[in-house]
Amino acid sequence: MSSQNHQFLGIIAVIIAAILWGTTGVSASFAPQVSPIAIGSMAMGVGGLLQAVIATNVIRSYRFNLYRQWSYVLCGALSVAVYPLVFYASMRMAGVTIGTVVSIGSAPLLSAVIEAIMENAKFSTKWIIGATLGVIGIALLSLSGQEHHTDQAQHPHLILGIGLALLAGLTYALYSWIARYLIQQNIPSKAAMGSIFGIGGLLLMPVLFMTGSAFLASWSNAAVGIYMALVPMFIGYICFGYGLARIAASTAITITLLEPIVAAFLAVIIIKESLSIMGWIGVILVFTCLVCVIMPSRKK
Repeated sequence: MSSQNHQFLGIIAVIIAAILWGTTGVSASFAPQVSPIAIGSMAMGVGGLLQAVIATNVIRSYRFNLYRQWSYVLCGALSVAVYPLVFYASMRMAGVTIGTVVSIGSAPLLSAVIEAIMENAKFSTKWIIGATLGVIGIALLSLSGQEHHTDQAQHPHLILGIGLALLAGLTYALYSWIARYLIQQNIPSKAAMGSIFGIGGLLLMPVLFMTGSAFLASWSNAAVGIYMALVPMFIGYICFGYGLARIAASTAITITLLEPIVAAFLAVIIIKESLSIMGWIGVILVFTCLVCVIMPSRKK
């Protein structure tokens, strides 16, 4: 298989992951009694443990390779465990709009910083332009019709919420880069993702036990929890790991800016929310970003 086809398959896998992740918002709306932190710990925790279960044989085969990289595995697992907690806490403190914009918008840029520091990576002008358009698009989409979420009187812990959102973007970028790093050390994608997410899932179990009782209150709540764990997090991160084995972490994370676009379209179709002109401009900018990042550069 040529290198270009190899990268193309990786891009498709990450796009599928972003589409699956984009269904989480609408899915969570069917379980309003369940707290966001409970949903995050259920999705990432159980989904992570399932990844470890299906990768048990591969993890066992590459256990010495993983042990040699134990510091990276542990750092990645801690990032997986911290991410959903600070992400949902940021939305509670700073509002849904600001929490989402800062978390998702900062991740591609923080991923680029990590690659620049750890790999001395260089980024093309096309990638920089694309990432910038994507961040602006996400901001416009999130701010569209939700100005009331930015009222500081409603969210007195705004600064702390923004700080937590930046931490969410950093942890997302960090565990994505670590997963790709492990793959580059001749550790299969399944073993790398299974070990990181498995340990991260274990760390999230106490949070789930303390906050997840609402999942048992009704069949609809339980169905939402099962769906979130199995489809967006379990299948979604299998696709994401497949993509990380083939494209750079910064590129993969930039492509996942497609996630809020999917969420917005599903909200319009299923929940009958409206999308303003500002929101549609944001959609166009994100798609322009994806074209810039996905299309290969011409070489002389």
